[in-house]
Amino acid sequence: MRKEERTHASIFQKCTNEGSFRVLSEIDIDLIQTLYNIAMRDLKTVKKWSAQTGEKDEDWNIILKAGYDVLHCITEAFIYFDKIKVERHECLFVHIIEKHPELDFDWNFLDRIRTVRNRSIYYGRPATYEDWKSIEFQLNLYINTLKKKVEEKKSGEKKK
Repeated sequence: MRKEERTHASIFQKCTNEGSFRVLSEIDIDLIQTLYNIAMRDLKTVKKWSAQTGEKDEDWNIILKAGYDVLHCITEAFIYFDKIKVERHECLFVHIIEKHPELDFDWNFLDRIRTVRNRSIYYGRPATYEDWKSIEFQLNLYINTLKKKVEEKKSGEKKK
């Protein structure tokens, strides 16, 4: 049996069919602000840890997972402006690809970092320094992009 390719279109269809995108009745600015604040505090910790950790140290797994969690948290905050609650990580990332092409995010990158994180949690294959270095720049770029977008959207909501 041939494994189906994991394209963003096929995953978006799967998530849609499974009902993973729940429509919310309103934008919850307090929740968005809380998620944003958590992401920013965690980002400071990730930056501190990565600067203090040597290549051979075994702490890269937690650094990568924490960096991933920052991206997940700020992505979720951003998606709440769409009045959508997403049930699974892959569905969250595919939603941002499908509904926000202006961000120009790469599905393969988002799926790859989700997979690296999941390998650690579910299959006992810890992330390494090399794993971290292969995602660090793009991860920070995406986090900074979402940070700016969340700030813009928050200020737009306050004007309403």
